[in-house]
Amino acid sequence: MIRTITFLFALLITFTSFGQTFEGKIVYKTSYKSRIPNVTDQQLTSMMGNTQDYFIKEGDYKSATNGAYVKWQLYINADNKIYSKLSNSETLLWNDGASNLDSILKAEVNKGVIEVLGYKCDELILTCKSGIQKYYFNEKLKVDPKLFEKHKFGNWHFFLTYAHSLPLKMSIEAGEYSVESTATNIQEMKLDKAFFVLPPNSITKKSPN
Repeated sequence: MIRTITFLFALLITFTSFGQTFEGKIVYKTSYKSRIPNVTDQQLTSMMGNTQDYFIKEGDYKSATNGAYVKWQLYINADNKIYSKLSNSETLLWNDGASNLDSILKAEVNKGVIEVLGYKCDELILTCKSGIQKYYFNEKLKVDPKLFEKHKFGNWHFFLTYAHSLPLKMSIEAGEYSVESTATNIQEMKLDKAFFVLPPNSITKKSPN
């Protein structure tokens, strides 16, 4: 489960035309549908959170949720690792950004499919071993794919090679659940590099997933 969640945490007051690579904060509204026995949609959404604050600067990103289980995740480009803070442990779990157990069987792009926050979005549909993944994006939220060329985890670099931008909406099917995230706010801002470092004296270990 953490593998898919990591990618997701892998959006307006106003925005016009951002620079070469977007830097700032994106807020997503998120909902889950459970396929886990004895776990309802509401329980899963409460555990994972229905709001995600996503921050990105150059090749680093961090996300925080209001979930009871997942608290935050941090991708440090220099390490090529995604660190996850869960509520039941002080130890941070990390996943190797170069690792990707999923495989993409087909990719197709449809132009001008939906509008999110006033911006017409193209749609990228990935048919994967794990299920169907749909991403909706507008070129104004630009991201240089080269910044994440080592980040194979969650199909992130593959997505960026098509979109060259951050998603405004995502619809992901996985074995245990499906999740939909939609941008509700986007704010361009300058972020300090210190924001994308591990807390002092952090204890980390490789995630078992």
